[in-house]
Amino acid sequence: MHSEDIKLLMKQSSREGLISFAGGMPNNNLFPVKEIDEVYNNVSHHLKKLCFQYGPTSGYPPLVGSLQKIMLRKGLPVKNDKILITTGSLQAISIITQEFVNEGDVILTERPCFVGAISVFETYGAKIIGIPIDADGIDISALKNVIDSLKTPPKFLYITPNFHNPAGIIYSEKRRRALLDVLSGTDIILIEDDAYGDLYFDPRDEMLTKPIKSYGGHNVEIIYTGSFSKILGPGFRLGYMLSSPEIFEKAESIKQALDACTSNFMQILANEFIIGGYLEPYLNFLRKEYSERKNILQKSLKKHMPKGIQWVEPQGGFYMWLRLPDNIKATSLFTDCLNKGVIFVTGRTFDPDNIKDDHLRLSFSNMPKDTIEKGVMLLSKVISSHMKDIERLEFSRQN
Repeated sequence: MHSEDIKLLMKQSSREGLISFAGGMPNNNLFPVKEIDEVYNNVSHHLKKLCFQYGPTSGYPPLVGSLQKIMLRKGLPVKNDKILITTGSLQAISIITQEFVNEGDVILTERPCFVGAISVFETYGAKIIGIPIDADGIDISALKNVIDSLKTPPKFLYITPNFHNPAGIIYSEKRRRALLDVLSGTDIILIEDDAYGDLYFDPRDEMLTKPIKSYGGHNVEIIYTGSFSKILGPGFRLGYMLSSPEIFEKAESIKQALDACTSNFMQILANEFIIGGYLEPYLNFLRKEYSERKNILQKSLKKHMPKGIQWVEPQGGFYMWLRLPDNIKATSLFTDCLNKGVIFVTGRTFDPDNIKDDHLRLSFSNMPKDTIEKGVMLLSKVISSHMKDIERLEFSRQN
């Protein structure tokens, strides 16, 4: 079911003539084309030839070294743990799942959850249990209750604590530490997916994105994953995972069987981009661009959305997560919105059980700034129309 949702989402995101809040991807006009041209033109002839060759399964060593320096600044334990370069962070999630999950094994996720991860977990036959989240992160009481109710511990818990996809929230420090307290001593592995952590809007919020794996002093096995997809671009297909040496060794063997190695071409370009001093200026540019898009969307929603629609204004990332009134279903809005020329992703897509239909995800990252308000106006009109139809129906029933 979720694999079909992804296929439909990618198809809808690329349709011409639509105002699309569906695509969770960067805008084409934001890619660092000029910078990458400069990087490639300045690469030595020797490195250009190496771009076309196979590389080590674990990753291009200079890029691994550059990532170690970046992770060290984030407080991550790179001296003890090992980095595996993957073909996108979704491959890292797939490798971890293949390493630990047999058909029928229980894993825990947030509810809602990144649909790509759900699809991977379903592919390997896992039984997925979703734990609700709120504005501060995963519901600790609900998590405790689920863990206590299980006869055998789940294999792992998968979370996206920084600028969550789809909910847009960021875990509070208190919630992060409470999560570690709950998992301590349970043998439940924590997968910390940090695809959006560098995309905070306000520099003062950088401290909020401190990885859970960097906290130290806890008895929890944590696998940290990240991606270049939301920075350099999805077409690079570059991700990575940081894990204990034991987990790394098996993960490297699985990676070898999957694709031998991630593209040397892309790894070399990414590393030259980093060591050439392009990364931080480009990140600052992206933060400004996405912040502006978020502000336009926030202002438009406040101006046009009918009462009863709720959302949390994000502090970074790509997404806003709108909660509908109880009597409105996102899937019932979708066709009417499509006919009006605007699309979004229904909340049910991100529900591990594919049931909850009371939210919709709006992505502002791919949107041209000058179409955001028009899209919100179209969406608001459809929602208002459905709300009025239900009000009339309820009135007629009462009379």
